[in-house]
Amino acid sequence: MARPPSLCLLVRDPEFGQSVVPLASGIAVTLGRAPTNRVVLHDERASRFHAEVVPGPQGWLIRDLGSRNGTLLGGEPLTAEAALAPGSIVGIGRAEIVVCEMEHATAAVDRDDAALTRTTGDLPDADAAWRAAITHRRARSRLLDEIRESAGTAPRLGRAAAELCRLAFALGRAADVPDAARLALASAVGVGTAARGVVLLPDPLTDGIDRAAGNAAELSAVAVAPAGAPAGAPQGADAFHLPPGLVAAVLGADEAVLVGTGAAGGAAGISAPIRVRGRPVGILHLEVEPGGRAATADDMEFVMSVCDALGLAVESFATRESLSSRLTRSAEENERLRRLVGEESLLAGASPGMRAIVGLIGRAAATKATVLVHGESGVGKELVARSLHESSGRRSGPFVCMNCAALSETLLESELFGHEKGAFTGATERKAGRFEAADKGTLFLDEIGEMSPAIQAKFLRVLEGHPFERVGGRDRVQVDVRVVAATNRDLEEMVASGQFRRDLYFRLKVVEILVPPLRRRPEDVEALSRHFLRRFAAETGRQVRGFTPAAEAALVAHHWPGNVRELRNCIERAVVLSAGDRIDVADLALSHLAAAGDTGRGAAGSPAAYAPRSLDDVERRHVMATLEAVGGNKTKAAAILGVERSTLDRKLARWAQRE
Repeated sequence: MARPPSLCLLVRDPEFGQSVVPLASGIAVTLGRAPTNRVVLHDERASRFHAEVVPGPQGWLIRDLGSRNGTLLGGEPLTAEAALAPGSIVGIGRAEIVVCEMEHATAAVDRDDAALTRTTGDLPDADAAWRAAITHRRARSRLLDEIRESAGTAPRLGRAAAELCRLAFALGRAADVPDAARLALASAVGVGTAARGVVLLPDPLTDGIDRAAGNAAELSAVAVAPAGAPAGAPQGADAFHLPPGLVAAVLGADEAVLVGTGAAGGAAGISAPIRVRGRPVGILHLEVEPGGRAATADDMEFVMSVCDALGLAVESFATRESLSSRLTRSAEENERLRRLVGEESLLAGASPGMRAIVGLIGRAAATKATVLVHGESGVGKELVARSLHESSGRRSGPFVCMNCAALSETLLESELFGHEKGAFTGATERKAGRFEAADKGTLFLDEIGEMSPAIQAKFLRVLEGHPFERVGGRDRVQVDVRVVAATNRDLEEMVASGQFRRDLYFRLKVVEILVPPLRRRPEDVEALSRHFLRRFAAETGRQVRGFTPAAEAALVAHHWPGNVRELRNCIERAVVLSAGDRIDVADLALSHLAAAGDTGRGAAGSPAAYAPRSLDDVERRHVMATLEAVGGNKTKAAAILGVERSTLDRKLARWAQRE
């Protein structure tokens, strides 16, 4: 005996397309808007519990459940319980329910899915019962695409809500502010009674938003509807003949206005403010179609909602533009700082001493060895440490500097190793120390000789690779830091006198770099002077091209007690204060201080002070020193030297040509 075909309900809902509901033996199927129904209908004309399909003695029956708008069977109102057969068509609102065999219904749904959206993925065949119970399958929602059409017969409130929902998603995909304004304007014109409209926003956008609202003169049309006006037709706000004072009134009062047909100076319409961050910055203006339905307060409410949605989109674009500008400025600032750091780490000079230092840096940079930089104050010990860092494999890590002479013992320990909250008075929170900050990088400790014995002991353990504890803490902290120490003191004498730990001294002096004072490498003065001149001229924008011969000679002859730091400050001051395009001796303002700590510079005539040189060189140095002493006044210098002014000029010219 042949098994009767299985029946089902093929539901054709304009909102959600087609779906299949199997008719299982002995199980009733309810239809309506309530989510508890087996068949949920998305039509306001359907009641919450509209109808039901129930099994009968001879087949399936359908009955109306006292619905508000009734049920149709074959196009006729259903007045009593009626039998269903394959091919029967039940109508509820805009939905259509067809009774058919399961295989025919599945084929119909497949055709519908193929026509309206891409095919869904294949499902596993492991559970046939589970597959048979599936009633809906769709790979992409069509609600937002079809919501305008599906809401065409709904009440006006429903249409407005549907359009606002669609607009919200559309604004999220907008490319820019004009695109968002066009979308919002199309919604305002399409749903209401307006014939055309315009969106006015500040230009430029970010500056207009940041300024106070209410300046109508700064607004420009960013969207006009309908688009595509004929060539030569008025465009933008000029095409609307806005009533005088309308824009200023809407922005000033921060209120939407509905103007009737009797308004003077313009057509009937709706104008609403576009708010960003709670302030009115623009306006959406609509003109009502002459002879059509008059605009109502509900239309104005809808336009205001559109403006609020557009305002959020405009704020998002303004924020994005501001962030983009900040990122651009940050990138430019980072690049400028990189160039500045590169200049700061440039070791200028070609003297034998500088070439030896560069060679030591190149050999030590590839290792993890601790480096001790020794030299007078101002010779550029930090510059050597930075060059060492930039030449090493740790260049991508941090370079942290600290002056050990600037803090007391307690503060120095806290700065080096960090502290826990409550470790001492004023420790209101945990703070990471310089060692933690320099992890995977380089820590430069200047004036290492000023470190107290107690800190030296803890510092030595960290140098040897042991973890440390923050001040007031118990957690052990392990870091990977390369230490470069610097001092201008004689550490060997400090070790001999017991002021510096012997084991720490030898731990620091794995690689020692001695930086000679500038007066012992006069060959570098010219290169350094030109380097600082180019740098400060670029920073200040001054058109200073070089030095006069007298200034160059004075720079070389000067003993530079403050070393490279003094030279740097001298050139910077000269660039700022020079009146011409070349720096002269008078612009240099060289100091007359003695060079402290230079054991190689003794009294005149002593063996330590003597350096063999030619008579011409001695004469040149003496003349330049005299010029420096009188502030570059050649007349005074010639009088002191006992020569004619013309003789002095010839000597200076001859020395300048020789250089």
